[in-house]
Amino acid sequence: MTFTEPELAYLSEQPLGRLATLGPHGQPQNNPVSFSYDAETATVLAGGHRMGSTQKFRNVRARPKVALVVDDIVSFRPWVVRCLEIRGTAEALEGQEPAMPGFSGEVIRIHPTRILGFGIDSQTEGMSARDVPAQPVGIPIQEPIK
Repeated sequence: MTFTEPELAYLSEQPLGRLATLGPHGQPQNNPVSFSYDAETATVLAGGHRMGSTQKFRNVRARPKVALVVDDIVSFRPWVVRCLEIRGTAEALEGQEPAMPGFSGEVIRIHPTRILGFGIDSQTEGMSARDVPAQPVGIPIQEPIK
């Protein structure tokens, strides 16, 4: 499983994240995006208005390394924050079904390779971090030869 149940619950509650991409000269660019989880592919889809005409869309086409940060403040006193950072590789896709009215048919599909979290799972104290195994696409898993 790519995401834990608490991580999926958190992502479903949040309407906005910030997507970091690498610009033409290798400089980071960070922009707010709407996103959703695609359970069928275990990926995250970032979308918006006129996505195909944005710099972040062009950045992903040229340099697919990305990071999506989703966070919020639960309380100011005491200070309680939650954060999920999803690092991975991305695809700039066209001709997709818009996630909501007014969104374009272009999306950025994020394939997670590393997930970092803070305050997401009440059973975990401090920061958690783990690598995500690559998800084979269309290749049946075979038993090892003995």
